[in-house]
Amino acid sequence: MTTKKMLSAFAVLGLMLSPGLALAQSKGSATGGTAGSAAVGGTSASTVGTGGTSTGANGTTGSSLATGGSAAGGKTMDRSHVSETGNGGLNGQAKAMAHDGGTFSKSQTKTKVRDGESVGSRTRTMTHEPGSKPVKSTTTTNSAVGQ
Repeated sequence: MTTKKMLSAFAVLGLMLSPGLALAQSKGSATGGTAGSAAVGGTSASTVGTGGTSTGANGTTGSSLATGGSAAGGKTMDRSHVSETGNGGLNGQAKAMAHDGGTFSKSQTKTKVRDGESVGSRTRTMTHEPGSKPVKSTTTTNSAVGQ
């Protein structure tokens, strides 16, 4: 991901996390997200995913989701996408990986927003150097409207 794309993704994320009138007058809301970074031997990979949903005083619902990632060192790959589900929810996924020979770092974040109901996110990271065991980590968060 280019620096310009990363900056615009994080700018959208910053706007999304700003307090707004819709959330201030809601019956209930849920927000959540996870992020992770992995780095070893000159390679690094990071991903983030965050989402929110709310139900207004009149019963209307609204949701948002942002996700992204980046990788550096050696050969790199990063991609992210957000898609709508058939029932008003959102799914997002970001993947990033960098490898230099047998040394690699990777991160993956999956985020789900169920419109007016809940937000869940999981990030998995892993690093590996030849001759060593892989180092893995998982972070998970779940939030429901009304909790």
